[in-house]
Amino acid sequence: MVGRNEENAQQLLLSREEGEHLAALAGNPNVGKSTVFNALTGMKQHTGNWAGKTVSSAAGRFEHDGERFILADIPGTYSLRANSAEEEAARDFICFGGAEAAAVVCDATCLERNLNLVLQITEAVPKTLVAVNLLDEAASKGISIDFDKLEKLLGVPVVGITARNGKGLDEFSDSLCELIRSEAAAPEPVRFNDDIEEAIECICQLIEDKINKLPLRLCALRLLEGDTDFIEKAERYEDCSFSETDGISAIKAALAEKGYTEKDVTDTVISTVIKRAEEISRETVSFESSAPYMRDRKIDRILAGKKLGTPVMLLLLGLILWITIAGANYPSDLLGDLLFRFGDVLSSALHSIGAPAKVEEVLIQGVYKVLAWVVSVMLPPMAIFFPLFTLLEDFGYLPRVAFNLDRGFRCANACGKQAITMAMGFGCNACGVTGCRIIDSPRERLIAIITNNFVPCNGRFPTIIAVITMFFVMAEGIGGSLLSTLILLGVIVLGVAMTLLMSKLLSSTVLKGIASSFTLELPPYRRPQFSRVIVRSVLDRTIFVLARACAAAAPCGLIIWLLANTTVGGSTLLVHISDFLDPLGSLMGLDGVILLAFILGFPANEIVIPIIIMTYLAQGSLLDISDTAQLHALLAENGWTITTAICMIIFTLFHFPCATTCLTIKKETGSLKWTALSFILPTLTGMLLCMAVNGVSVLISFI
Repeated sequence: MVGRNEENAQQLLLSREEGEHLAALAGNPNVGKSTVFNALTGMKQHTGNWAGKTVSSAAGRFEHDGERFILADIPGTYSLRANSAEEEAARDFICFGGAEAAAVVCDATCLERNLNLVLQITEAVPKTLVAVNLLDEAASKGISIDFDKLEKLLGVPVVGITARNGKGLDEFSDSLCELIRSEAAAPEPVRFNDDIEEAIECICQLIEDKINKLPLRLCALRLLEGDTDFIEKAERYEDCSFSETDGISAIKAALAEKGYTEKDVTDTVISTVIKRAEEISRETVSFESSAPYMRDRKIDRILAGKKLGTPVMLLLLGLILWITIAGANYPSDLLGDLLFRFGDVLSSALHSIGAPAKVEEVLIQGVYKVLAWVVSVMLPPMAIFFPLFTLLEDFGYLPRVAFNLDRGFRCANACGKQAITMAMGFGCNACGVTGCRIIDSPRERLIAIITNNFVPCNGRFPTIIAVITMFFVMAEGIGGSLLSTLILLGVIVLGVAMTLLMSKLLSSTVLKGIASSFTLELPPYRRPQFSRVIVRSVLDRTIFVLARACAAAAPCGLIIWLLANTTVGGSTLLVHISDFLDPLGSLMGLDGVILLAFILGFPANEIVIPIIIMTYLAQGSLLDISDTAQLHALLAENGWTITTAICMIIFTLFHFPCATTCLTIKKETGSLKWTALSFILPTLTGMLLCMAVNGVSVLISFI
């Protein structure tokens, strides 16, 4: 087996050599498809995007029994109906990608749901291999499958595998080789009612001289359904025009007279395929015991029940936040101390080689100290939060979160899947924005992207926690941590409530529309794979997000140093700008220094507090006052009150996204307009709320 991790997926597909067979690896999400892909090719996934789409793609080479393959890991999907970017990418590759064969990976614990996709793919690619994965989990749940009967009913080869430990992969490769060498397969098609079957047959006769590469029956069926996107791509793929074919309109009109509109045909086709999947499942799957199923349902009555679902969800969120807050304090202080000590070593090294003082100040006091602060503040909590979040995802809990919040988002004319992307935003808003790809509707995807910044990310937690600790919680130890967690949880609930409110506002104005329906999979509960979770969360999320934050923070460090060390008229530029912003800051219950800190903190939210400290102390570089009492005294000396603290928390919660998130929004939407709205909406919300709180405070003081 040979893997080529250095090549982009699209380049690899285009570099197909003579004698290499192109095969598509398909399947529903979370069935172990990527595990099969990695085991066969020796590669990792996520090697690029499908052309023109923000959908991850992967491809790799492998050899078996003298046959050479390029295996394309197409996006996980439940259907080829192309209602989302993932489904469109999967459909396009299966139908128009030139694959000689397809391998569909299925979940043995819920085969019926997977067979819907199998039946659609066998319709498009006659040479299809079905690989039933997770046999170990099925056995533990008392589920057994009659593979011989399943193969007979589908009309395509079927193998059983357990990909995570490599069982059955040799049989999988053997079957794929046999399939490639065999004559054109003829899987049993799904039969519809007599009216539709007659119309399909008539259209097949009309277009058979135009079709050379696509299955004739598939094209006829899509013409009956009026699937314009498929038809346009099929015409380009076959270099023909169906619109010039006489008789198609007449056949569709005759079918309409019998009561079948294009939508009726589509509904009939979908329901018939689902019914056939149910029939095949009933004949091939048997349950020896219902104990595991009943266990999952009992857990669901707690985690997804009407009475306990939401309280348990809040309790789990609070627990994760408490672990993150309590667990990150010591390593953050230790890491900060080490990094700042290393900065002193670097400073001494520059002095020893005779570097000019200004160079040392710019590089160490400016750029390095900002980077050191960002790393020490961001890394420990992310290294705790992301693995905990990923463990819940691996356990199967996140779809239950979407289920619990679905009613709220539907009331806001948004999508319940937005709950998952919102939860991802707690770790990093940029990751949450990228996660919005799972939402099928473009309108609802935009709503989720624009409102993702209304929940606090990892970079804003330190500021919020510091203000809560200094002005609202004086107790130390476990009691102080618990009280801080409860107040922080209240702040997060406010963020979630504002997310729903803004989603409703957007869906009623610039993004009008009706909430779409979607199939929400509640997968079986599984024991998390701890080692894989740690690696995935640390490498794919923590390090990735930290690297982007550092890339944005480095130039910011230079700008901060220049502003703090450039004097005009006896005062630094930092002071001049903060004085200019002071009237607006006072109106918001803040001051000019705080507003300037937020502006300079655009590259990374973590540096807001150190900029405030530096400006108050009139120092030329970032400072860290780790003693809470000392920091509270400094802020109080500069006019901070309870009102200032409340407004600070509000504006930290509701202000413009960081630079990394803005760049991600621009990439995902491809639009400066939506990026600007994502920037303006939370900022305007925060300003108005701060003004309202400050106004009430002033009114109370007069009374």
